Amino acid sequence: MNAPSSAAQITAVSQQVDGVDDVCLVWHCRNLRTDDHPAIEYATEQYAAILPVFIVDPAFYAADGLACDARIQFMLESLADLADQYASLGGGLTMLHGGPVELLDELDAHVSHIVTTADPTGRYGLRRDNAVAETCDITFVDADGLRRDVPDTRDGWSEHVESYLTAPVHEVDGEELSIHHVDTGIDPAWIEDYYEISPEKQISRVGGTEQAVQVLNEFIDTLSEYPGNISAPTDARTGTSQLSPYLRFGCLSVRQVYQAVDDAPRSTQATEMFTSRLYWNRHYNQKLADWAGWMERAVNPVLEDFHQETHDPDHVEAWKTGTTGYPMVDASMRCLRQTGWLNFRMRAMCASFLCDLLQQPWKIGADFFYYHLLDADPAINYTQFQLQAGVDGTNMLRIYNPRKQVRDNDPDGEFIKTWVPELDALPVEYLDQPEKTPLHVQEEVGVRVGETYPYPIVEYEAAREAIIEKVEAVREAATEALQHPEVNRRASLSQRGGTTQSTADVAIEALTETEEEQCGQSSLDEFT
Repeated sequence: MNAPSSAAQITAVSQQVDGVDDVCLVWHCRNLRTDDHPAIEYATEQYAAILPVFIVDPAFYAADGLACDARIQFMLESLADLADQYASLGGGLTMLHGGPVELLDELDAHVSHIVTTADPTGRYGLRRDNAVAETCDITFVDADGLRRDVPDTRDGWSEHVESYLTAPVHEVDGEELSIHHVDTGIDPAWIEDYYEISPEKQISRVGGTEQAVQVLNEFIDTLSEYPGNISAPTDARTGTSQLSPYLRFGCLSVRQVYQAVDDAPRSTQATEMFTSRLYWNRHYNQKLADWAGWMERAVNPVLEDFHQETHDPDHVEAWKTGTTGYPMVDASMRCLRQTGWLNFRMRAMCASFLCDLLQQPWKIGADFFYYHLLDADPAINYTQFQLQAGVDGTNMLRIYNPRKQVRDNDPDGEFIKTWVPELDALPVEYLDQPEKTPLHVQEEVGVRVGETYPYPIVEYEAAREAIIEKVEAVREAATEALQHPEVNRRASLSQRGGTTQSTADVAIEALTETEEEQCGQSSLDEFT
């Protein structure tokens, strides 16, 4: 199968829009919806007609791309749904294939203007957006609750976000909107075939706004049960909203979700707990908007190469494949690889295990999570992984005890035995430390530690003491680095009025298990 040439695609578009006055190209990058879409709202207020476009960028489908086939498939389902939304409005979604900078540069001459949303990003996405801004007549609309182009984005941040979340939702009126559409021969099915997308994960969600609304409504019906379901991984699978991939791809806006939950029959604790996660969503996106380096560099320069000298590919491979000898870690990593989802507590535990107990570099783990997670949001994935790895220098030890997590969050072994079936016959009282199972019990049930299941890759107490000693050796230098205004700005958390901590900040500070007690106090499970 050959891809249509850029020239052929540009010709097809020009034949549709040349000679038509006041057409604005709406470039969909991340927000795959029509209602409450800042760029669409801007375009329809300023121009007589719109040309909605999605560009299939080969850079994201390369062999070294950081997106698994399951996430690409979810995106394709969301694109198909977006095309249906435009069709219901009397138009369609024009899909193109090629480099966005080159295509938009060519299209710029055939439309009145180009508009898109200002989405926080880094690495390739940031370079792409900067290049488009330099070559095209484009407006990046930033009506997303984040603060930009002000001296201090933290000043009045909470009030600014609250005003965004509570402002009216913009709904598209098809009778008042002229939508142009060009059939280029490219659609989600073409992309799936061309790039041979064949997900292997067990995905329980289908992409798109229609599905997102259904998931949201189902969650609202059981909202009162939410507080008790966020920590244990089995409970979280069905007891949390499962909206994170829909928010990541913009099938719904954060504001739409906030208002739907806030307007529902109230369960005060559950409503406040969940809506606070939506503030955290904006909070971490603000951090990436403030500093794009989160995806590539340690926040604290003293910790840039932390753990490089102890990098061990075998340790990393055991972590990735779920063969560390710690059942809760192994079950979590296998669940991640096979389903593309893991609740936040288990994500944090696995990040801590890799960077604290195994002393491996944070970015290896962050990139692995980003590849496999269906809801991989660059702002949340990379900021949270750095925070859990301690390389911001503000709270350098967030050591989770993986044995305690078994006792607290999988006492009946349901989660572990689902994802680590070689331990299915092991009595639950030994699941936190299989290596302590008496030999006669191992023989009786057919679980032989060291043969059918590995011994622990490190000894917990010794590994814990080693990382504490290692951190203490650099703590003073890392603390001193935080005094530099730019480093402090990156590492600090958004504050109310620039002076006091938000509830998110307090909860984050409580997320440490150094003393094996605090981890049950709070959780950040669904800020995606």
